[in-house]
Amino acid sequence: MAFLRSVPPPSPPGALRGQAVLIRPPSVNDFPQWALLRSESRRFLAPWEPVWPADELSRLAFRRRIRRYQREAREGSGYPFFVFSVDGSLLLGGLTLSHVQRGVTQSCSLGYWMGERYAGKGYMTDAVRVALSFAFDALRLHRVEAACLPHNAASIRLLEKVGFSREGYARRYLCIDGRWQDHLLFAIVSDDPRR
Repeated sequence: MAFLRSVPPPSPPGALRGQAVLIRPPSVNDFPQWALLRSESRRFLAPWEPVWPADELSRLAFRRRIRRYQREAREGSGYPFFVFSVDGSLLLGGLTLSHVQRGVTQSCSLGYWMGERYAGKGYMTDAVRVALSFAFDALRLHRVEAACLPHNAASIRLLEKVGFSREGYARRYLCIDGRWQDHLLFAIVSDDPRR
């Protein structure tokens, strides 16, 4: 069972290009665009995310976030990306491959967010496809999991569109918008058809 051996984490990726987006690890220079996009999308994002800390949009909190992201990428436990327009100039949202597990599991969790003015335009679908290629082809993972609220029709459509299968229902799974909420569980494995 040589394929189950511990694999050293690959170097954090550079930019990865899709058809409509470019995804790359966040940097401290992204703060102005990130803070503006998150601020103007706050009401749109609140029902789908944990409650934001009081300093969520501060430069100091962003620097702490970047340091954590860089540590996780170095350790191979998580790979955060910001989603940009295909030319790399305009921040659209973000996604993360987190909780990377090796050994017999070879899996990770996918999470994502999109700025309100860019939602529903296919950008995140393209970004998730790029991230799945990275997870399966570069990280050599076997399984990517995702969870979403049962009433998040847009997220369910996105996951099913790219090839995830609905696998279960988790009661009071994550604390979202200040309440423990039920989630639908999805997954895709490396030999599933990718769409």
